[in-house]
Amino acid sequence: MSQNLIIILSVIGVIVLYAIAVFNSLISKRTNVTESWSDIQVQMKRRYDLIPNLVNTVKGYAKHESETFEKVVQARASAMNNQGDVKSQAADENILSGALKSIFALAENYPDLKANQNFLELQQEITDTEDKIQASRRFYNSNVRSINIAIQQFPKNLIAKMLGFRKMEFFELNDSEKEAVSKPVEVKF
Repeated sequence: MSQNLIIILSVIGVIVLYAIAVFNSLISKRTNVTESWSDIQVQMKRRYDLIPNLVNTVKGYAKHESETFEKVVQARASAMNNQGDVKSQAADENILSGALKSIFALAENYPDLKANQNFLELQQEITDTEDKIQASRRFYNSNVRSINIAIQQFPKNLIAKMLGFRKMEFFELNDSEKEAVSKPVEVKF
């Protein structure tokens, strides 16, 4: 074998090994994104399961607040049935969070409800679940950021493009949803 052939085969070997390492790295990052999305879904399911108990507990004290209860039930159904992309799921989840805030705001007007042990426990469970959802969102977005950076860096972007890797969406609020979530809930009687 000539020395030139050995050099060419060595260069091709290094390129192939690099491509394999990049591919494995991208697969690992994509798996992390999938796993972190699953964590979000587990926490959202937990919240969906708690909401009917919360609504039923509050209904006993605030029977004339049916519009508020209906909004919570509709938001829950919409969020549970959403099988769309990350952005539409985030929008429905944020609407549900806002609806839950209105339930907690109702409690301020019913001293007996605020003292009810079931309500307090449910409120704590939902608050804890909301915190876990936020932590899961941060973990998911961190993994999305990691894979998006890897897909865009040269020369990894060439290999990623050849293998069909695409930029992934963050799970975040848009500007109108940020305003809606940050506004205080208005309760009218």
